[in-house]
Amino acid sequence: MEFNQNKPIYLQIADGISEKILSGELKEGDRILSVRELGGELGVNPNTAMRSYEKLTMDGIIYNQRGIGYFVAEGAKAVALDKMRTDFIENEVPLIKRKMELLELKASDLGL
Repeated sequence: MEFNQNKPIYLQIADGISEKILSGELKEGDRILSVRELGGELGVNPNTAMRSYEKLTMDGIIYNQRGIGYFVAEGAKAVALDKMRTDFIENEVPLIKRKMELLELKASDLGL
C-alpha cells in the first residue's frame, strides 16, 4: 500500500479495509488480519494498525472477539458505504469542483 502524505496513515489503512468490504473482498463475519499481521504486511508500526482498528470498531465496521481476533461486523458494508460517501462529498467533491472551475470544465465535458 502506498501512503498519501496529506492524510494520516491510520485513516488510509481504515479506508483500505472499508474498500475491501465494499468490493466484497471482505464479508460480514470474516476474520481480518491481526494488528501485528496487518502492521507487518503494510510495513507500519502495530500501534498505527491498532489506531485503524480502533477507528473501524468505533464506526461499527469491525468488532473484536477477545482472544480470537477482529471480524467484519454485521451491516459493515452499509456503514462503510455511508461513511465513504460522506467523506467523498465533504472532502473530495469540493476539490474536484474547484479544479473544474479553474479549468473551465463542465460535468458534460467529463461525460457525466
